[in-house]
Amino acid sequence: MATTTLAPEAPAYQRSWVIEWLTTVDHKKIGILYILNSFVFFFGAGILALLVRSELAVPGLQILDESTFNQAFTMHGTLMVFLFIVPMMSGFGNYIVPLQLGAPDMAFPRINALSFWMLPLGGLLLISGYLFGGAAAGGWTGYNPLTQERFSPGVGMDLWIMGLTVVGTASILGSVNFITTIFKMRAPGMSLFRMPIFTWTILVTQTLILLATPVLAAGLIALFIDRNYGGSFFDPSVGGDPILWQHVFWFFGHPEVYIVILPALGVVSEILPVFSRKPLFGYHAFVYATVAIGLLSFSVWAHHMFTTGVVFLPFFTFMTALIAVPTGVKMFNWMATLWRGSLVFATPMLFALGLISMFLIGGISGVMMASAPIDFHLQDTYFAVAHLHYVFFGGAAFGVFAATYYWFPKMTGRRLNEFVGKIHFGLIFLGFNLAFFPMHELGIQGMPRRIADYSPDAGWTVMNMLSTGGAFLIALSMIPFVVNVVATLINGERVGDDPWEGNTLEWATSSPPPAYNFDRLPPIRSERPMFDLRHKHDPAVHHELATAEAES
Repeated sequence: MATTTLAPEAPAYQRSWVIEWLTTVDHKKIGILYILNSFVFFFGAGILALLVRSELAVPGLQILDESTFNQAFTMHGTLMVFLFIVPMMSGFGNYIVPLQLGAPDMAFPRINALSFWMLPLGGLLLISGYLFGGAAAGGWTGYNPLTQERFSPGVGMDLWIMGLTVVGTASILGSVNFITTIFKMRAPGMSLFRMPIFTWTILVTQTLILLATPVLAAGLIALFIDRNYGGSFFDPSVGGDPILWQHVFWFFGHPEVYIVILPALGVVSEILPVFSRKPLFGYHAFVYATVAIGLLSFSVWAHHMFTTGVVFLPFFTFMTALIAVPTGVKMFNWMATLWRGSLVFATPMLFALGLISMFLIGGISGVMMASAPIDFHLQDTYFAVAHLHYVFFGGAAFGVFAATYYWFPKMTGRRLNEFVGKIHFGLIFLGFNLAFFPMHELGIQGMPRRIADYSPDAGWTVMNMLSTGGAFLIALSMIPFVVNVVATLINGERVGDDPWEGNTLEWATSSPPPAYNFDRLPPIRSERPMFDLRHKHDPAVHHELATAEAES
């Protein structure tokens, strides 16, 4: 039996759209604000990346001196990780998760707004160091003693610490909101094992944020005390231990890898069934694999520290290899979903397939580095840079674009141009591999990461030129994307409420949805309520639903 939600009465006055967006507590508008804010920082971080790659294209300092180079790659990594990928997926989560649950809003709308508005504030604090003598230059991982006062003087590093603390606080507030929403605001019939996979990945991701981010916050506060109040947590000159910072950072930092990638894997798990016209193979296996990845992510942090000599190598080698198992389950189940499907190669599908292939390469290189003897050679080389980018960019960023093309019609009622979208995909796929695949070879040849220059006799010039060319090709690919978004918003193709024939509840309402989300909800008897609604007269579907209800 369908449930009905009545629309509230219209307000007696109409506020200006500026005030409306600045003061909104509507989860959909907040989600869009997250996405826009994240893209702004993405483009800023991309400019810094182009400066770094331009400097490294050929040996001999040309554009940046060493100090400015250190600031550029530090802020590039910081903005990409903390202000682009994680908030971007929180933006899609804000918009989509309540819709997928059949909920009218997030559990705590005002806290939701607060957690968003803390992000641009934290981001401005991070980059404001450029106004006061220079930004942070200790790397996005903040390794001690490089971040101590005598090696990183000035306020740039302090602003970096304060900015990350604000961003982390925003993430913690958001995680409480997401977890409460998912557990307490599901529609009737929406059991945990009827939730879409994207919602499951958001649930596990936000749990990781809630457990891991306070550890980073504690480390940042301790570092601030060291720098400004004579503390001795990490400073070896006064009895501190710089390796303690690595334990603190990576205990947060490796769950952070899955905080980054799990929502993107959830996006793929939503897209593949829709564009292969098949149910997701092994739904329950996906759920268990997602939970297993979350649990295991807290047991592998020290594989970043093999060369420090203070960690037990066999344990962390084994656990790092073990976490590849649930990830492999996802890979094989995706392949089974595609097998003999009626594949439709729309732009969201292309980005989803691109993510699978690039994340596979990143996963394989990660398993290689999980072997301590191999890691001894590859540690802190460009091989590690390649691995990181195949996971973060080839995985998470491709997932961002897949989600953008897939849910853009839901958010706007208009579909992005498919031809221009395919141009965007082709350019970014080619540019990404040209930029980052040569880094594997550079790492094997011994090129260290975090260097501003290298000898012309090292034999690294050709690979670095290819990598720089690829970086500029990625930048070029953003032009058709931006043009596509702007042109579609102005005069794009209007589509119906469910242009892709999706499976999940967000497609049960109008595009874009009203403020109250739903006029009515279809019966929820499986993880594919919209598919069930479209095929309710099919005897096979009816029998399948009856069997599932009997088992539950």
